[in-house]
Amino acid sequence: MTLNLKSLLTVTSVAAALMASSALAQTELRMMWYNDGSEGEVMQTILDRFEADNPDITVVLDVVPYKAVLESLPIQLAAGAGPDIARVTDLGGLSEYYLDLSPYVSDTEYWETSFGPFLNWLAPDSDRISGFMTQLTVTGPYVNKTLFEQAEVTMPGDGATWDDWATAVVVVADKLDIPIPMAWDRSGHRVAGPAIAMGAKMFDADGNPALVDGGLKKMAQRLYDWHQDGTMSKELWGSVSGSTYLGANEDFANAQVVFYMSGSWQIPQFANKIGDAFDWWAVPAPCGDAACTGMPGGAALVALQDTKHPEEVGKLMDFLAQEENLAEFYGKTLFIPGHLGLATGGVEFATDDPRAKHALETFSGAVPTISQTAFDLQGYKNNRVLFNALISRLNEAIVGELTLEQAYARMEEDVANQLAELNR
Repeated sequence: MTLNLKSLLTVTSVAAALMASSALAQTELRMMWYNDGSEGEVMQTILDRFEADNPDITVVLDVVPYKAVLESLPIQLAAGAGPDIARVTDLGGLSEYYLDLSPYVSDTEYWETSFGPFLNWLAPDSDRISGFMTQLTVTGPYVNKTLFEQAEVTMPGDGATWDDWATAVVVVADKLDIPIPMAWDRSGHRVAGPAIAMGAKMFDADGNPALVDGGLKKMAQRLYDWHQDGTMSKELWGSVSGSTYLGANEDFANAQVVFYMSGSWQIPQFANKIGDAFDWWAVPAPCGDAACTGMPGGAALVALQDTKHPEEVGKLMDFLAQEENLAEFYGKTLFIPGHLGLATGGVEFATDDPRAKHALETFSGAVPTISQTAFDLQGYKNNRVLFNALISRLNEAIVGELTLEQAYARMEEDVANQLAELNR
């Protein structure tokens, strides 16, 4: 009996030691994530499969407001206290903090073939593999088509200008007593596309950033005028200051806005929140003097260099980037694919909503019409400097703190000062 008891104690001790060792071997990865719609739920499902296949790794999906990704994440990264992986939209601006995944993924050729042109957005000055696009986005407008029908106003068609749309939406709003004829996301990125449509070059002949020119002034003047005459609401942009982002998606979803300038990432949210309550209709980017263009962009999932677990991060990123997993992700989230194979072969989108399908077709069809200047601006690693200067100073003019001419001068000063600081 004594021997058996000793054997039992020995076996128990070994089992306990093995369990403790297993617990100690468990690696926890943290992924900072924000949602436009329900994509966090889709990602969690895929992460659950990864954890089932890799019981020594757990992944915590930290869902935060988009504002935290824009404002808090850069501070965390600068302090060396960021997560292992993050979903970001300032693709090149945060590139100094990205991990090179090349040594940690199984097939670098697959990554280069599948994500080639977008890898350059994440690594403007190198050939690193740092992550992949969770979605390719295109900026452009949505209209409440139902309101146009109720007001018996014909929607402007292909080739319509910004002035055509501004005129039409005011007529609809006046007829139906809708509080906001037109709303835009408060974002320099959102303003940049229409400015380029008006002829803004964004760079000089030597490729240096040059924000303020005649084209930008044409669009800025319109935005200023629309806020003064009630086409746009001062209460929206005027409710925040600086470069703070503010969307008008809730106002549009509540049928308080006739025309909403945003982008393709709103499709899953509108399909869920609006459904068939009214016809939310994506329309092509309105035209300016130089082009009919929006801005390309998107969100990327990137590995971060301060991780203490680069091998495990590489394993997870390799799993998430595989075509079958991304096909599921893009299909269920209604996102335009940022994977070249899936973009060519097509994705089976999980929706029967004709409004969502039309929007996906509209934004996907807009990609070939995007100006090269817009692509160049999106690929510029310090584009956030231009975007922030544009929206913060323009807004100061709109709310009466500066004249437009003063705002233009401040924009140029902001860009020069911030670039000088970055290049020190």
